[in-house]
Amino acid sequence: MKLIIAIVHNRDKNRVVEDLVRSGFKFTIIGSTGGFLREGNTTFLIGVEDSEKDMVLKLIQQNCKAREQLINVLPPDASPVGTFVPNPIKVPVGGAIAWVINVDQFERF
Repeated sequence: MKLIIAIVHNRDKNRVVEDLVRSGFKFTIIGSTGGFLREGNTTFLIGVEDSEKDMVLKLIQQNCKAREQLINVLPPDASPVGTFVPNPIKVPVGGAIAWVINVDQFERF
């Protein structure tokens, strides 16, 4: 058995949830926040049999696409009055990160 921990951008969350439910997988979701842009993410905890691991990872990959977003280098409240504010820069956001962990024992009560 495997535990898949996947961090998914909130924009992609609903598609992942719909496909997991449609495919019959059980999961838990936890709201989380990214450190760099401080944007909302969703952390999925998905327990699967070894033979189902690749199907779940493919499902996550198909529903989570990276995209570019413009951000300001300095937040408006951090720059002193009258200072030069640089142009926004493009950074990649979205997509997903997944860890697959071996599970020695699983119990349902």
